Amino acid sequence: MKRISIFGATGSIGQSTIDLIKRDKASYDVIALTGGANIAQLAQDSRDLSADIAITAYEEQLPALRDALSGTGIEVAAGQAALVEAAARPADWIMSAIVGAAGLAPGFEALKHGTSLALANKESLVTAGPLLLAEAAKHKARILPVDSEHSAVFQALVGEQISEVERVIITASGGPFRTWSAEQLKGATLAQACKHPSWDMGQRITIDSASMFNKALEIIETKEYFGLEPEEIEVIVHPGSYIHALVGFKDGALMAHMGVPDMRHAIGYALHWPERRALPVERLDLAKLGSLQFEAPDEVRFPALRLAREVMQTGGLAGAVFNAAKETALDLFIAGQVGFTDMAVMVERVLAQMSPDLGHQDVQITLDMVYQADAEARARVLSLQAGA
Repeated sequence: MKRISIFGATGSIGQSTIDLIKRDKASYDVIALTGGANIAQLAQDSRDLSADIAITAYEEQLPALRDALSGTGIEVAAGQAALVEAAARPADWIMSAIVGAAGLAPGFEALKHGTSLALANKESLVTAGPLLLAEAAKHKARILPVDSEHSAVFQALVGEQISEVERVIITASGGPFRTWSAEQLKGATLAQACKHPSWDMGQRITIDSASMFNKALEIIETKEYFGLEPEEIEVIVHPGSYIHALVGFKDGALMAHMGVPDMRHAIGYALHWPERRALPVERLDLAKLGSLQFEAPDEVRFPALRLAREVMQTGGLAGAVFNAAKETALDLFIAGQVGFTDMAVMVERVLAQMSPDLGHQDVQITLDMVYQADAEARARVLSLQAGA
């Protein structure tokens, strides 16, 4: 049996992972499931999968979790320290699907124990990519990409040399505001931003998709994971989301990964790697599909893409600041305290304010420095909002 843990079990990635596990429960020994405030779902999945321990990220939710699992023999815990402790428990495979920078510490802890880390938490590579990859190499652990775009690139590179790659093209659906004017975007509401045309995802990532911040993070993630130069990474808008990424080689050939928009493709590949097993996903009917649509991205209406390229050029702590500022601005938008287009404005201002301290080209970046930059960026966004 493969020993597995799922961090972020109650989110969309976690639930898709659990769907695959439940179809073959005899093959898996579930060590830990973690979640947030959805205690009912966390408790139900913990019972169904006979998890050793269930953990909520919120300490105030511990009594509810304890009550929900009373009499089951399943251990319960809460808080950030409990998440890190759970990541240290022996496991063969850990899904890292906690949203945001909060997923960084458990992922690092898992790598210390040589675990295969299925990484859906893109913020880990954006904020501390070199550190994460070095930690994996140090402990002979493996990071398996779970973002659909990076899984697609990973698969297209099987049997190929990265030195033969000329460019990588990751696709973007364009989100719900693909055809909106800049003026319309200023008035975009939370409800409108939460209606993705292709993917079924959680609230935060759906809004990030609408603003193209999700794609901005993925550009940086592509650079870090595959060791590419910024100019070798392209974005193309593909509204249907059938092609997840393309790899272009020096001979001019393009290798594309295609499939219906279903995260179980990437999750299943990571779960079974290095094997490729049957998955319960819809098969793509090319005749029915008929044609594929592509558009160039508009970095004026969606400045997150431009900011991502500036972050890659700066290096150092720029990714940590970019992500932290984005997360905080997103919190404010969800709370109704700033407008949709204000998010990018705030991120750009914070990057400009902190720019003298971001590069650190000759300084060895540490995890403490990442956390300090993260905290300062969040504080600066809140300061901007307070002074607005």
